[in-house]
Amino acid sequence: MHTFKGRDLITLAELTPEELTHVLDVAEMPAAEWPRFDGASAGLIFMKPSLRTRVSFEVGCTQLGVHPVVMGPYDAFSRHETVHDTIKVLERYVELIVLRTFAHSHIEEVAEYASVPVINALTDDFHPCQGLADLLTIRQHKGALQGLKLAYVGDGNNMAHTYLLAGALAGLDVSIASPDGYEPHAHALVQAKDLADRYGTGSAFEVLRDPVAAVTGADVVVTDTWASMGQEEEHARRLYDFADYTVDEALMAHADAAAIFMHCLPAHRGEEVADEVIDSVRSVVFDEAENRLHAQRAWMSLVL
Repeated sequence: MHTFKGRDLITLAELTPEELTHVLDVAEMPAAEWPRFDGASAGLIFMKPSLRTRVSFEVGCTQLGVHPVVMGPYDAFSRHETVHDTIKVLERYVELIVLRTFAHSHIEEVAEYASVPVINALTDDFHPCQGLADLLTIRQHKGALQGLKLAYVGDGNNMAHTYLLAGALAGLDVSIASPDGYEPHAHALVQAKDLADRYGTGSAFEVLRDPVAAVTGADVVVTDTWASMGQEEEHARRLYDFADYTVDEALMAHADAAAIFMHCLPAHRGEEVADEVIDSVRSVVFDEAENRLHAQRAWMSLVL
């Protein structure tokens, strides 16, 4: 029996491998089996712009009978009110809080004060909802997760951290290639190794400079934008630093012949990925985007 009711989702490290599998199973349940929570409401707070996250959460709420209340940065955390006071008010109105923000400490503070479940819809350090959607996509296209190799090429950002944790729980080997100075945080790598040891999933991890070495033999090749939200002023510098990290056909040729390509979107075509890859039959980026809806709906249904 898996106990999810009332739980937060701040990072994937809060799940066990069995719980992760259960969430993915629930995400694939037919519509006739979805529970209903008529009369419930969810507060969806977006401190950053959003397309996929906002729409998928709003639609997912509606499919479960939950009323979504969408707030921007000037609605929820404004006028110098403390996070404590804001959350203590909001939890009187809603049964669930979803937050997309910058500093990871922000959502940790929200979760500390909230008596209702809190979902991390992206912070600068982690993106667990995307991680669930991506694991669901890989499982659908490859038939399983255990023993596969996932190669991530690019910035050691919140997605790189999330893939490390996802790999540790799902039994994926994760190879990350980043330029000097753009590696994932050491604490995420340590945490992933600790999780893999704790659960005996057998996952192996490596952080490299060479994209070819990372991609060689990979079953899944992933990349992300080189300049995330809030880093736009660094764009020109990052174009220079990441010049050899574009996922193109030459790089994909080193992956397994049946490898799939993934990107959480939005993609900067011609930068981190070439059109010839993202538009190819190997690309599953739109299945991946759709699965944000299914994975998030599954988690909301479980915690409600």
